[in-house]
Amino acid sequence: MFRNLSFARQILPIAALIGVAIAAWLIFFSQPDRSTAEPGKQPPKASGELLNAPRVAGAGVVEPASEVIDIGSALSGLVTDVRVRPGDRVAKGDVLFLVDARAARAALAQAEAAISEARAAIAEAQAAQATARQQLDLYRQLADPAAVSRAEVIRAEGDEAAATSRLGLARARLAAAQAAAATARTEIERLVVRAPIAGEILAVNIRPGEFVATQGGSSQPFIQMGETTPLHVRVDIDENEVARVAIGEPAIISPRGAAEVQVKATFVRAEPLVIPKRSLTNSAAERVDVRVLQVIYALPASDAFRVGQQIDAFIPAKAATPDKGN
Repeated sequence: MFRNLSFARQILPIAALIGVAIAAWLIFFSQPDRSTAEPGKQPPKASGELLNAPRVAGAGVVEPASEVIDIGSALSGLVTDVRVRPGDRVAKGDVLFLVDARAARAALAQAEAAISEARAAIAEAQAAQATARQQLDLYRQLADPAAVSRAEVIRAEGDEAAATSRLGLARARLAAAQAAAATARTEIERLVVRAPIAGEILAVNIRPGEFVATQGGSSQPFIQMGETTPLHVRVDIDENEVARVAIGEPAIISPRGAAEVQVKATFVRAEPLVIPKRSLTNSAAERVDVRVLQVIYALPASDAFRVGQQIDAFIPAKAATPDKGN
């Protein structure tokens, strides 16, 4: 029976039919889902007064009203304590973190010891000076100059001069020790990093035990903070659209990916310098080789915005002016 089987005329056609059946099954059951659905993200759109009015669109980023402040350290050293966490609100002057101050405290103790020593030397020199002057005055008040030898007078004058010199040197040492103590106290104070303004802690990038360096250290700031009440948005306007923007008018702002959430933001200022575009939206059609005007708006109180979040903005355009040549 198997001797009469032909591979070309019997087995090969059967294998081909099986392959066609498998291919048809795979094609039927692996078709993509072509059903329609609502898009997950609504594209940005204007509404209200700007729905059918001339407008200029721009993209931007949410930032604190004070802008983001990068906190560093005046001196290098080991972090001994971090007093804040992200989300904390601090007042101006509150301690953010501490840097190891043992060396500065030792220098302060040494300077204070030198101050005590200099003050003791001043007291000794003043006493010696007073004694020498009294002795010299006594010699000079004698009615008979021959009662005291000239050598005794010279010795008394020398004692007075030596005491005066020691007093001057002791006072100079006191001044130097006081200056060293003031320097040490300044160093200790500089090792306590405080908040420059009242605001919110946005990021903490250091931990106790880490070494902070003023030069050649980490590229990221140790702490970032800013005044987040209110929040601002920094909107980039393409340089080709700058002439159309109605500077001073409020803008409609939406969080990126939530076009249904729209708030009216108040104009704060327009930056005087047009700069290369740095805030990218990752859109495939986005141009990056352009310059932009940055316009700042203040957001109303809302839970829809966070620092660093991208936004879409619609700003009223200037009314078209009639051509005077016609």
